[in-house]
Amino acid sequence: MNKSHEIDYQILGNGIQVVEVELDPNETVIAEAGAMVYMDNGIQYETKMGDGSDPNQGFLGKLFSAGTRILTGESVFMTHFTNRGYGKARVAFSAPYPGTVIPVDLSQMRDYNLIVQKDAFLCAALGTKISIEFNRRIGSGLLGGEGFILQKLQGDGRAFIHAGGTIIEKQLNNETLRIDTGCVVGFESTVSFDVQTSGNLKSMLFGGEGLFLATLTGTGKVWLQSMPIRKLIAALAPYGRNKGKEGSSILGNFFEE
Repeated sequence: MNKSHEIDYQILGNGIQVVEVELDPNETVIAEAGAMVYMDNGIQYETKMGDGSDPNQGFLGKLFSAGTRILTGESVFMTHFTNRGYGKARVAFSAPYPGTVIPVDLSQMRDYNLIVQKDAFLCAALGTKISIEFNRRIGSGLLGGEGFILQKLQGDGRAFIHAGGTIIEKQLNNETLRIDTGCVVGFESTVSFDVQTSGNLKSMLFGGEGLFLATLTGTGKVWLQSMPIRKLIAALAPYGRNKGKEGSSILGNFFEE
């Protein structure tokens, strides 16, 4: 595993947050296409196929990596921002919808990786590997809004993920936590993710909590969000075309709230 660039940062704002990254000369941060808000004059950017975590990766490897990003619904390309000046320079990023930016030190994660929902990644230090994680439990893909294709962030540097509403960080110690399927943001690889029915038939049909709940079991950190974009869209436009956004169930929106 290549050592990630060491980047400094600050989180700006409250309801709609921005992460401002400070780069030393020749330091690089990678980000989702379209996430940049502003940058200093010394910053140069280049759109590339792949995250740049393996500089010796050949064309076929980059092509495979790009194909896996298509499965998560993200752009094939990522943007690399590098400080080509002589002093420190800053570049800032924000997500496409209101919410909170969560800084994560991957070197503090078990196995140096973090599993996140498929649209949670915002930006990270160069050297961070971004790949897909197939959920081993097929039921979570068939029945839950999270699907069984998630993202894995791997490395020893800083990564930034985005979530909606208030962020709740919990430490599980051989415990099980049951959550609304859209409220899971990320979790350590030592935590198991599954989807189970929410209760008896009466509760499922008339309780208003949906048919299924996500379950996180094991020991490790988990991050939850109070307002997933799916709920926000449903509240603002309950009959709109985007009502099922973030619902990645194979069975479509039939099981959505």
